[in-house]
Amino acid sequence: MGKTRYLPPLRRSLAAVSLLALLAGCQATPSDALHGTGDLGVVVERATGSLAVVDTSERRILERVEGLGDLSHASVKFSRDARYALVFGRDGGLTRVDLLTGEITHRVMQSGNSIGGAISQDGSLVAVANYEPGGVRIFDSATLAPVADIPATYRDEHGETVRSKVVGLVDAPQNRFVFSLFEAGEIRMIDMNGETPEVTRFPDIGDSPYDALIGPDGRYYIAGLFGEDGLALLDLWHPEAGVTRILPDYGRGEARLPVYKMPHLEGWAMAGDEAWLPAVGRHEVLVADTDDWSLVGRIPVHGQPVFVMSRPDERQVWVNFAHPDNDVVQVIDTETREVIRTLSPGEAVLHMEFTPKGEHAWVSARDSDRITVYDTRTFEVLAELDSESPSGIFFTDRAHRIGL
Repeated sequence: MGKTRYLPPLRRSLAAVSLLALLAGCQATPSDALHGTGDLGVVVERATGSLAVVDTSERRILERVEGLGDLSHASVKFSRDARYALVFGRDGGLTRVDLLTGEITHRVMQSGNSIGGAISQDGSLVAVANYEPGGVRIFDSATLAPVADIPATYRDEHGETVRSKVVGLVDAPQNRFVFSLFEAGEIRMIDMNGETPEVTRFPDIGDSPYDALIGPDGRYYIAGLFGEDGLALLDLWHPEAGVTRILPDYGRGEARLPVYKMPHLEGWAMAGDEAWLPAVGRHEVLVADTDDWSLVGRIPVHGQPVFVMSRPDERQVWVNFAHPDNDVVQVIDTETREVIRTLSPGEAVLHMEFTPKGEHAWVSARDSDRITVYDTRTFEVLAELDSESPSGIFFTDRAHRIGL
């Protein structure tokens, strides 16, 4: 048994005084100043170049972080510990924001025009997709120190070496990044496990890949094609098999409508063994069987879909739309494949985000300067938050999900 340590009366008195002094010098931290990072998220406020940091349980804005530059097409990723937001600005700015203090810890202007990025599987690297100059730049995610610069060069129809815009950049398992080249019609993969990046090219995937996605298990990378019907699929378990075309005929014999806003494939909906995707230039959501990637359904909707997003339990798919039909969100039941609710969150609905288990959906309406929070079971409006030109909504549970 251990022995009890004896303190003489004088020492006991001194110890008690010291403890009281220590407690007197401490100030209690207000309970409302403490937030677990898993309860946090951000909303991009594009007009003011700011982020609104939000609490998803209390459904309120905690604070705003300003000085982030041009956020007209901004996206956000989160560090492995979900404490830091990495913000990719349209002006080429890459900014690291501490969600707990509301401070910018690091910021670099890494290009002239960028379109998003990704964080590696181990959390150590952040990659940025650039329009100008076309390519991918990779940084240390903690310090934003440069690690690699990979130009997206290819030979054009005149044999000249030129650069392509990079789109659809995602993280993939095994510390890889995958992206598409808009003008070149290629997919490329970067392996970051060696001393230098190893780049693998997959040419001739189709006309003008405009965006891409990776499945939640990290196996399939799919690029949407703007110049033709169909999508290009790369199986990352077997990249040696090359790229396969899927859904090549979904619009055969039909005239495409004018496209006012490109669909976004990130956040695609998975429901059981089916993938739900926006059709380019059509008022339809496409449903594909993920066993053979055949088209198994076409669901008429309100307008041209932009985001087609699955509630985490996969029972519902929420869809927003391009101009001029962008004041509506429709909810589809994945079992019946029917639209079960049409919501009106405000003017110019740009983005939606589910809380981690899907009980609530947050919807941004840019031109109404409003964020609306819905109960996804009853469709009741739970909160309306004032926000200046809100667009992208990102919650920290994305830190632990592939491709998000």
